[in-house]
Amino acid sequence: MEEKGFDNMDNFDSGRVSFDFKGFLFKALNLWKLVLICIGFALVVAYLINVRKQNVYTMSSLISIENDQNPFFTANTSISFNWGGVSGKVGKILTTVRTRTHNEKVVDSLEFYMQYLVEGKYRKIDIYKQCPFYFEIDKSKGQLLNRPIGIRFINKTQFEIFIDFAAPRASTQIYESKKRAGANVPVGAFRQIFSIGEKIELPFLNGVIHKRNERTINPETEFFLLFQNFDSVVQRYKSSIKIAPFNKSSSSILRLVLNGTNKSKLVDFLNATAAILSKSELETKNLYATNTIRFIDSTLSTVSVNLQDVTKEMNEFRKKNSIFDVDDEISQISQQLKKFDLEHQAEESKLNYLNNLENYLRTKTDYTKIAAPTSVGIDESNILSSVAKITALSIERQNLEYTAKEGNVLFKDLDRQIDSEKNVLLETIDATKRTIGIQLGTLNRNISNLESELSQLPEEQQEFLKIQRKLDISQEAYDIYTAKRSEAAIVKAANVSDISIIDEAKDIGGGKIGPNKTLNYMMALMMGFFSPMFLIFVIFLLDNTIHGSDEVVQLSNIPILGLIGKYKYRNNLVVFEKPKSAVSESFRAIRSSLQFIFKKQNIDAGRTLMITSSVSGEGKTFCSINIATVYALSGKKTILLGLDLRKPKIFGDFDISNDSGIVNYLIGEESLENITHKTHIDNLSVVPSGPIPPNPSELLMSENLRDLMVDLRQQYDIIILDTPPLGLVTDALELSQYADAIIFMIRLDYTKKGMLQLINAKYRAGEVKNISFVLNFYKHKSNHNYGYGYGYGYGYGYGYGVYGNAYHEDGRGPSLATRIKKMVGLKS
Repeated sequence: MEEKGFDNMDNFDSGRVSFDFKGFLFKALNLWKLVLICIGFALVVAYLINVRKQNVYTMSSLISIENDQNPFFTANTSISFNWGGVSGKVGKILTTVRTRTHNEKVVDSLEFYMQYLVEGKYRKIDIYKQCPFYFEIDKSKGQLLNRPIGIRFINKTQFEIFIDFAAPRASTQIYESKKRAGANVPVGAFRQIFSIGEKIELPFLNGVIHKRNERTINPETEFFLLFQNFDSVVQRYKSSIKIAPFNKSSSSILRLVLNGTNKSKLVDFLNATAAILSKSELETKNLYATNTIRFIDSTLSTVSVNLQDVTKEMNEFRKKNSIFDVDDEISQISQQLKKFDLEHQAEESKLNYLNNLENYLRTKTDYTKIAAPTSVGIDESNILSSVAKITALSIERQNLEYTAKEGNVLFKDLDRQIDSEKNVLLETIDATKRTIGIQLGTLNRNISNLESELSQLPEEQQEFLKIQRKLDISQEAYDIYTAKRSEAAIVKAANVSDISIIDEAKDIGGGKIGPNKTLNYMMALMMGFFSPMFLIFVIFLLDNTIHGSDEVVQLSNIPILGLIGKYKYRNNLVVFEKPKSAVSESFRAIRSSLQFIFKKQNIDAGRTLMITSSVSGEGKTFCSINIATVYALSGKKTILLGLDLRKPKIFGDFDISNDSGIVNYLIGEESLENITHKTHIDNLSVVPSGPIPPNPSELLMSENLRDLMVDLRQQYDIIILDTPPLGLVTDALELSQYADAIIFMIRLDYTKKGMLQLINAKYRAGEVKNISFVLNFYKHKSNHNYGYGYGYGYGYGYGYGVYGNAYHEDGRGPSLATRIKKMVGLKS
């Protein structure tokens, strides 16, 4: 036991005290009521959160991205082509769903910026399609933002709009242009009655309320319309919707997921998203055919006018001249001319297309509007491939503009690819133009040769053949462009979107993902338990005061002589005036324990007991007076010396003067008889300190004090020395040489653990002997004294300390505040 105590003392002195887990555990057990209250409070908070939180649901749908070819696709009708394959489309769709532009289309189509609300128990609830009416918004006028507008139905055909305005201005939004504006509104309560189907034109609300046929409206039922900022709603859905491949094996099947509080809204948003994606993809797919049709229409218009002019010219010629036939030879020449003219016109159309395409590539930056080269009969594979690549890259760049900022490295990469492909195409165009120029030269020579053969005919026949050739060429051109337009229209009409819905979103029950009420309760339980435990841990860790005998035993090897319970009384004479109190019994127990110490010393003269402490306020004067009293009441001739020359106290409780005392004796002014006062307690004399001297330490080291102690041992049985605190001045250490036993007072919940370091060092060095601890202000709590009971060294004092915690001779129990603190476990 002693070896362990010295080890603990060494650890303490070197600053390496290990964490007292058992002490912390008992501290927590002592405050179990606080922990229980915190747990209860946390569970109540969790319950309030659970009942007020809206249910959160998740909905999903599946879409497929395919690379479908047009059913009318042939080598001669290549109006549409593949925009980069399935993988490119999947990447584009994954990006598009997360763009603001796409989500704006969805929100705008569903009008999700408008909510239909009813008053619930804890909040207004969004009822969406469950509302018995719907509001047709006038999007060209402003609607009040972020404030619910009340609608109270008076009967089945009339309703009242009500709202209160605190200011004359309110914020509105025009959903047609998405612009925000201010509106003048009436201050105070607004009330106005309208009929169902009647147009509402107010500064803050514009539109018409219609009744849903399948719903019944009950009179006096209240609803609310809430208009939200369009951009905020879009941003909310944009950040909420998730899209990813359904599984690793099939990347072309995508899963759309959306979480929210209204399942009907989730279903509609997901299905609208899929529909708009499919529509946008089809529009992109038809873009090439649309541009071709636009180009053919513009060309066909010119050809049609030319055909009309030639037809008119032929009719006028026939009116003026008689109709005649040409011979077979002339007819053959005319057919050959017609053939060469058609070929010449076709080559000129190609040349014109290439000239326009070259000019377009050199002057424009948007290459998504290029018409198909096949529309004018160009079937050069290099030109077809280059136009297709440039158009596809341009569309990809347009899509990237929704998700990336200008200057992004992706833009630079795409621009580099477009420029590279454009240079290749320009070179191909230049080569093709030279080839067409050679063909045109050959055709022109052939036409000139044939025309020279016809020059020998009469002038009227030459004119007739000339007009006939022009008419045949115009008709042939008109027929070709009409066929090309029909072909492009068929391709466009036959196109289907590459995005198809495999599994549309649908509310079939379930889908609830939150709130996780069980988890909330578990979190509350953990927070309610660990928060006070952490607080107790911090307090325990930072607490450097001594609270119980167990801590004293851990910190020092010096034995505990006894325990004194806390006792409130008007003075320090508790043993004399309340002899039956528990505190009095504690002092008697200490007296009995001291007898064991004194008997071992075999001293014939009077016994000297020194009482000291670490600092002032720990009860050494209280202990000195009462120990002196218990010895005097037992018949021992006792004297109490006030040797705390710096802060004298003992004279007040005995109603004696401190004008002269031991100081006067030590300087030779007074004799021992003159400074010794008999008290009203039998066998007890008191020597007060006297006036405060300038040199108390020197006086206590004088030979006069040594002589005084020798004289007192001969005159008295017990000599009690009330000394200064050992931790503050050296006076007590000087007086320890006269003491047969030393009591070091420790006041629980007051004395600091560090104060024991000095007395431990003195005890190990042998500078103080026969020293014992007395614990003052002791209150019995099992967690402060685990492992110690009556079996501990001087258990008699312990026993009465426990008894004293519950025994009150004066009949006064603990105060109301004390009982409340004990109830919640905060009273240590």
